[in-house]
Amino acid sequence: MSRHIPVLLKEAVAALRIQDNGVYVDGTFGAGGYTSFILEQNPTVHVYALDRDETAISAGRALVKKYAPRLHLIHGCFGDMSELIPESVDGIVLDIGVSSMQIDTPERGFSFQKDGPLDMRMGQTRLTAADIVNTFKENELADILFQYGEEKKSRLIAKKIIERRKEKPFKTTLDLAQLIHGCMPHKEGEIDSATRTFQALRIYVNDELGELERALIAAKSLLKPAGILAVVSFHSLEDRIVKRFFQEQSGHTPNTNKHLPPVQKEKPSFELLTKKPVTATLEEKNANPRSRSAKLRVARRLA
Repeated sequence: MSRHIPVLLKEAVAALRIQDNGVYVDGTFGAGGYTSFILEQNPTVHVYALDRDETAISAGRALVKKYAPRLHLIHGCFGDMSELIPESVDGIVLDIGVSSMQIDTPERGFSFQKDGPLDMRMGQTRLTAADIVNTFKENELADILFQYGEEKKSRLIAKKIIERRKEKPFKTTLDLAQLIHGCMPHKEGEIDSATRTFQALRIYVNDELGELERALIAAKSLLKPAGILAVVSFHSLEDRIVKRFFQEQSGHTPNTNKHLPPVQKEKPSFELLTKKPVTATLEEKNANPRSRSAKLRVARRLA
């Protein structure tokens, strides 16, 4: 299993403006990359690190011991951070999306690169991906693939899934991937034709976009005045939510006419610190392909 490499690590942590005795939140603990880096910046800071994945929490016990008593590891969703964390904080960092450890563990069912059960759950709740493809109606499947995967062939794939599951249910990742490849043959030089379907199912299974929206609202209530919120997203659906939230909360809403400036609202809650998203350097993109689509947006909480 490959080691998870945090994306835009230095840029995101620098954006937090670490201060003496500061309290910070790593809402997506994973393998502890952001958490460790924050704790190493200043020996007086404390970090609350959250993860919905019990495997990540178990693996993080060694870091808790290493940084005791400054690291507080919490099993839970970052959308619930305002309820899980008992004090206001100076900064929050969120690295949205699936971790390398989850993708590279076949039995988790996130990837079609290796065969495994069609699961995709980050935690142990809600439906599995197999439940969805084996029980949802054709129009429901098509809507999920189109909305969360932006899959143009969503109706064709949904139709083929319904036809195939009448013979036998889908159980494994390769089983589903092979059906998609049959609908849309993979072309050399392009992303695998199953990628968008797997993304859509993963996002739906884990309610990732709803979780992100809840996290942004929770961050607003949890941050102290001048506290920093830094969010790294990996695809357009996530980035759109973050961008919209920051625009609205900083007192600006998008203007439908691109030739006119944004409309200014009263009493903003955040100050935008990144007019345009920060992206990975060429060096990082070459070292870590996952960083190529990453976008960092940062805002400061106002009084």
